[in-house]
Amino acid sequence: MASSQTKDSVHPGTPGPEKTFFGHPRGLATLFMTEMWERFSYYGMRALLPLYLVAPGGLHMNAATATAIYSVYVSLVYLLALPGGWFADRVLGPRKTVAVSAFIIMLGHLTLALPFSGTFFAGLGLVAIGSGLLKANISTMVGHLYDGPDDPRRDGGFTIFYIGINLGAFIAPLAIGTVGEKIDWHAGFALAALGMALGLGQYLLGGRHLSERSKVVPTPLSAAEKVSLLRKSAFWAALAIVFYAIVGFSGVYTLNWLLVPITLLGLVIPVLVIARIKRDKELDRTEQSRMTAYIWFFVAAAVFWMIYDQGGSTLSIFADSSAKNTVFGWNFPVSWYQSVNPVLIMALAPVFAWLWLALNRRGKEPSTAVKFASGLILVGASFFLFLAPLSIAGGGHKAAALWLVAIYFVQTVGELTLSPVGLSVTTKMAPAKYASQMMGVWFLAVTAGDATTGLLSLAGVDLNKTGIVALEAVLAVVAGVAVWMYRNKVRQLMGDVR
Repeated sequence: MASSQTKDSVHPGTPGPEKTFFGHPRGLATLFMTEMWERFSYYGMRALLPLYLVAPGGLHMNAATATAIYSVYVSLVYLLALPGGWFADRVLGPRKTVAVSAFIIMLGHLTLALPFSGTFFAGLGLVAIGSGLLKANISTMVGHLYDGPDDPRRDGGFTIFYIGINLGAFIAPLAIGTVGEKIDWHAGFALAALGMALGLGQYLLGGRHLSERSKVVPTPLSAAEKVSLLRKSAFWAALAIVFYAIVGFSGVYTLNWLLVPITLLGLVIPVLVIARIKRDKELDRTEQSRMTAYIWFFVAAAVFWMIYDQGGSTLSIFADSSAKNTVFGWNFPVSWYQSVNPVLIMALAPVFAWLWLALNRRGKEPSTAVKFASGLILVGASFFLFLAPLSIAGGGHKAAALWLVAIYFVQTVGELTLSPVGLSVTTKMAPAKYASQMMGVWFLAVTAGDATTGLLSLAGVDLNKTGIVALEAVLAVVAGVAVWMYRNKVRQLMGDVR
């Protein structure tokens, strides 16, 4: 709720009384609620997705196909964050782009709510497009509320905003998951649409509290560029329609004709984007060196997300078939496991923030490379831990729910040592020329990790097998040890960035 403090009380020198949101600009409440409802709809649908794909009352697919679809979908969301930022910069501006994206997300959930398998992938595609557009721009709008990077309220504002993300992610599986699993799958997707509709409604009503900078299109397309863009878009769209029409009418079409190209794009595009920036002759020697160091962090993050994001697919499908999903004899929906991570994030994030500051005061704070190494080793350890419930299930028994909670706990600790640090180091190491694009590049690490998972699943690899889980765990630990061994080399390449 908004407090009645004056703006002067939190930001001296600015005249006039104005309601604030916990001492921050009133527009933060609008963006907080928009993001909370968007995350509610996104994480609720995501919690249902793999379960709906394998359920006899859903699409009744095998686990490998369900994991592939889930992984391709998540990778696509993060892949589209890059063009989402470009679209706001060149076409609509952040404020209008977020409104359009929220409407597209709502429309996607409504399409998923239709009881027809034929409309399912169209709905999934709409949610991915809308989420990619929104993800790239709403954080930018939070930054617009403050007077530049030196505004003392800025970090606190982003912290409050981050709570909104995790609050929505925590509530979503409990509400949407319960409705979807216990009542009707499509009713669950409809509830996700309602959540996004509430978010869009309050966003439009609260728009007057947002910064005028959010309306601005920073580098609008010229008339000639618009014509060229429309022509190219029409050409590639027509090519895709003709290609898939030929494949469909020839009778050889399978789902892999759609999934494999998207998966390969999720691997190729991150490599091409990083290579393009690295080869740019306009970067000075210091920027080139930092980009070389950044490649270490990017690859490490891709390995991390490859395993971490299986918490919503591989672990969820395992819990559905092989776990005792009970607390004190009471059965709970499988989708509720997806609320474990956000509640742990909200509980542990302040602890980690305090820990890094306390160690920094003593001159003992670990370097960025050491933090990344720790995150990789922890996510690897979580999959070593996964071997225990897999073994129990292999013996014909149901694994206890606490095994899965323990896995999510270890992964969350790993996330807190790597993800916020990755966001921070991305902004610090970004070449000046690519300052606004580098956050999209960071998201591409998630794309690459999930695309790898999708490719393995499409190749027929069962990610719930002991040997594969052990191999992934070893890969993460080896990658973590490699980053730790070369930490001094990476630190040299980073220059004065710490």
